[in-house]
Amino acid sequence: MIISPKQFIAKLIENKVINEAQGERIEIDALNKNLPIYEYLLKDSTVKKDAVLKVQAFFLNVPFIDISASAADPQALNFIPESVARTYNVLPYAYDPKTESVYVATGDPLNFNLNDFLEKKTNKRVILTLANIDDIIHGISVSYSHGLSPEVKEALAEVSSDVIKQKEATTVVKEAPIAKIVDTILEFAMKGRASDIHIEAEEDKTRVRYRIDGVLQEKLTLPRTIHDSLISRIKILSEMKIDERRIPQDGRFNFKMGEQEVDLRVSSLPTVHGEKIVMRLLKKTGGLPQLGELGLRGTQLKDIEEAITKPYGIILVTGPTGSGKTTTLYSILTKLNKPTVNIVTLEDPIEYQISGLNQVQVNPQAGLTFETGLRSFLRQDPNIILVGEIRDKETTSLAIQAALTGHLVFSTLHTNDSATAIPRLIDLGGEPFLISSVLSASVAQRIARRICDACKEEYEPTPLVKENVVNVLGPLLPSKYTKGEPMKLFRGKGCAECNFSGYLGRIAIFEVLKITPAINKLILSSASAKEIEQQGLKESLIIMKQDGYLKALDGITTIEEVLRIAEV
Repeated sequence: MIISPKQFIAKLIENKVINEAQGERIEIDALNKNLPIYEYLLKDSTVKKDAVLKVQAFFLNVPFIDISASAADPQALNFIPESVARTYNVLPYAYDPKTESVYVATGDPLNFNLNDFLEKKTNKRVILTLANIDDIIHGISVSYSHGLSPEVKEALAEVSSDVIKQKEATTVVKEAPIAKIVDTILEFAMKGRASDIHIEAEEDKTRVRYRIDGVLQEKLTLPRTIHDSLISRIKILSEMKIDERRIPQDGRFNFKMGEQEVDLRVSSLPTVHGEKIVMRLLKKTGGLPQLGELGLRGTQLKDIEEAITKPYGIILVTGPTGSGKTTTLYSILTKLNKPTVNIVTLEDPIEYQISGLNQVQVNPQAGLTFETGLRSFLRQDPNIILVGEIRDKETTSLAIQAALTGHLVFSTLHTNDSATAIPRLIDLGGEPFLISSVLSASVAQRIARRICDACKEEYEPTPLVKENVVNVLGPLLPSKYTKGEPMKLFRGKGCAECNFSGYLGRIAIFEVLKITPAINKLILSSASAKEIEQQGLKESLIIMKQDGYLKALDGITTIEEVLRIAEV
């Protein structure tokens, strides 16, 4: 099918991919280079490939699939051998058992000879869909050689969906294939450094997603027929009620792979297509990182160490859910954990079990809340108290009283930055004159992905990015750049080591607000968060974005990653 350049460009403009001025330039450039518009856009332009392919699929009247954002179905992979996939650059990614159709991604969806060949090979109906050829080649490597799909394919081959429908879930979940699938899902999570596993029911499939380095990635799709058996198996392991599907449930269990052991915190939730399970993985082996390993350094590390060596006071760690607050607090407590001190913690839930700490789980049904627990703690002769979260007036008042009576208190708050924690404490009923007496430090944090060391490359940023870095860092900008040395940033090219993401591992970026006499005066006058931050900046405060940019200049993370998590 011949598509005129004008038609193609008009569709890109309609889809708001480019504007009219860009369209004119592209058309002239393609003519000068004597290239078809589609080829020019894919090879020589800065227009995103997926946007070009979507328009191409529209004109060819074929489906488009973003393979990079999809997980291949093990059943579909079973129909086409890896050798055939590599020879023809095709990737089977979905199977519809109702119509016995295999969906196959290709760069040439109108190749009828290929379609016929694959139909004979699979003995199924084959639907070719357009996809980015680079994503297909990468997808073949990941899907066929991944540590996840081959084992699951073997287990699925043993599971007959007809048998599952006929049997009770309680008998099916004990069968080897379902247990094997669950074990494989958990083993992959441990190998892939995942922090969470999501098992979600959809209308026609079950998808498994992993949170790796803070980002959810879809790695596997399973037949919908085994969903209930899969959930029941996990519920049995977690000691949940398998016949209760109408209300959310919580449970936990341990899983061991070789020398590694994890504690899994499990949560079930009824959804429209079936129950969803989320499992949080908490390492029981390997120990907690030191403060320096978390990403604290320089004046920030010094300010934290000064605050935690005081015999009394309150230290707050703030940030949204999943920003690493608990890990930071546990790292501090591990540093302070000595036979000469009594440390008690009140948590909901207890995420890490640490020898030497007296850890208490909140249990509202039994009357053990943050408030009642904190009251009883004061009769337990503690030196250091950790309260999982300050969330109401009573807990705020008790935490302040504990600090005033000579205890070192740690807790968390859900605020965006370190300065906002102070007005938030006042909102929760804390008196400004008491807060100024006991608050030692307020720490805000986020977690950024680390650049993969195996594929890290240096590059020179654009003038706009340079200007942004200079403006954000101000006096913190390393002196070599003020003397005219060209600015260098880093990024990951993507390799097998990091699953072609360019990132491997995580690092926290921090904002440590030290409570100085000048800030104490502002607290007493109930100053706004902005005024407190401005005073902090005049002293030693490094805001999160600045800390992130300094880590980007050091090649630890990227500017894009800092902006993703710390742009407020």
